[in-house]
Amino acid sequence: MSLLRTHRDFRLFWIGETVNRFGSATSSVAFPLVAISMLDATTFEIGLLTAAAWAPWLLIGLPTGAWIDRIRRRPPMLASSAVSGLLLAVVPLAGDLLSIGLLLLIAGLVGAAAVVFQTAYTAYLPTLLDPSDHAEGNAKLHGSASAAQIAGLGCGGLLVQFAGAANALFVDAASFLVALGCLAAIRFRERRTDTPRRAGAIREGVSLVAHDVWLRTLTIFGAVSNLALMGYQAIVVVFLVREAGLTAGTVGTLIAAASSGGVLGALVGRRFMRFGTARALLLCELGLPTLALLIPLGGASPWFYLVGAFGVSLGVVGGNVVKATFLQSYCPPDLFGRLTATNAFVNYGTIPLGALLGGTLGQTLGLTPALWITTAGVPLAGLVLLASPIRRRRDLPTHQGTGVPGTTADSNRIRTA
Repeated sequence: MSLLRTHRDFRLFWIGETVNRFGSATSSVAFPLVAISMLDATTFEIGLLTAAAWAPWLLIGLPTGAWIDRIRRRPPMLASSAVSGLLLAVVPLAGDLLSIGLLLLIAGLVGAAAVVFQTAYTAYLPTLLDPSDHAEGNAKLHGSASAAQIAGLGCGGLLVQFAGAANALFVDAASFLVALGCLAAIRFRERRTDTPRRAGAIREGVSLVAHDVWLRTLTIFGAVSNLALMGYQAIVVVFLVREAGLTAGTVGTLIAAASSGGVLGALVGRRFMRFGTARALLLCELGLPTLALLIPLGGASPWFYLVGAFGVSLGVVGGNVVKATFLQSYCPPDLFGRLTATNAFVNYGTIPLGALLGGTLGQTLGLTPALWITTAGVPLAGLVLLASPIRRRRDLPTHQGTGVPGTTADSNRIRTA
């Protein structure tokens, strides 16, 4: 029997994060529908809205990581949740003052709060659990997040249809307050960090990723993959509404059903690891995402979109479980914040670029051609993994300095900052 179910602090953390993911899923449907239904936004403006939410990773991602490594992680998580909840409540309360400009500003500020929260969250989780519980904790968090996303996407479409797009954002605002309460109730107290403030802290995180073959490969792969993923995700709601002719409620239900692949991915990702973590990563990130090529056929039948997006969701979440478990055992704890920020700076930094790419292609070429181009990039991103040492491995290393291919058969040294 799993001991994590009786781990009070993890249970609170798990509940808060699950509720928060539910609220965020409702917003992922409601935000573009606010722009479409209330502000008559263009396809490019929809892409710009998604880009604004992710652009803060490029602007403040690296310094946030260096900052998080010097402080306790829970206080900035609490502050980020409170700020995000207040900002999201502004949209339905704005009334006639609501505009694309205001929506972009709120999306950007909520995105900035998410940078702080996500960086602190990734560094906080390994301190909350014993190393032997990391794989199970990651699987539970990713699995429940996917389930919450399914429910949130379905509810988001229905809320928009029956309560209005702007009012649906109240649900996300409330979810941040629930997450805030759960975090505040955790009894675990982090030790004070011994990492001093000094020049070059950001450079250490960048150097760690740049000089480590495993971290470098996963970071480059994540950047290329997110460029393609966000390229199609930024315009798929518009595609399903305007090309497939679906209602807001149907769109939410369809996206929710497709996202159920993430629940299965969280379950099988951990099980795939029994056959080798490197092999599991290749299957999840290279094999399953080829189904993305069915998504552009969704204009002819929504079933094509459902099968394609289900496969992508299954592979991405399964791969995330493998990668998160690897990073938590591989990276030194006092560098985890900087590693997270450097990784996210590159990985998430391509998300606004992908959103702008999708919006621009959709505006100039049309939605269906834009989807063909962007979805083709999803399986192609896996070629980054095939070109790396991961292709020849059964397992990823568990500690720095072990299992690293060198220039000769007996070379196992790893280059670090």
